[in-house]
Amino acid sequence: MSEPRLIKKYPNRRLYDTEESRYVTLAEVKDLVMRGIDFKVVDSQSEEEITRAILLQIIMEQESGGHPLFTADMLARFIRFYGDTAQATFTAFLEQGLNFFIQQQRAMTEHMGDIWRTNPMEFWIRVGQQNMNLWREMEESYRRTSGIAGQDKNDKKP
Repeated sequence: MSEPRLIKKYPNRRLYDTEESRYVTLAEVKDLVMRGIDFKVVDSQSEEEITRAILLQIIMEQESGGHPLFTADMLARFIRFYGDTAQATFTAFLEQGLNFFIQQQRAMTEHMGDIWRTNPMEFWIRVGQQNMNLWREMEESYRRTSGIAGQDKNDKKP
């Protein structure tokens, strides 16, 4: 696997793409994300990796636009999880939820062509079965990360 593309952030707040030997905008960095190009951003003076900060800046710009992804209530809930004992579990849950969503999108895209070549009922049964398998995997992973892996899900506590 090759090294991620290196982008340096200079004190003048400009971003420099070392692969293309030119300054880039935040919109161009967003385009790298959208195209699935692996990169990392480092501060040119301290050499500290600041990729997360740049990604958060891109999200901030997106959120301040016309169609935000997160509601104010959702963001407030996210903030409440910082420092909470459930932070790691919440992070794992979000990651698994996003992975599940991506898998569902891929499956629907792949199978939409099949719907016209096969019996539509068989198609939806197959999609339902795949969904159940993904939910089971997600639940098992959630149980492992939250420390309740050994408990039977049907056990009820008094």
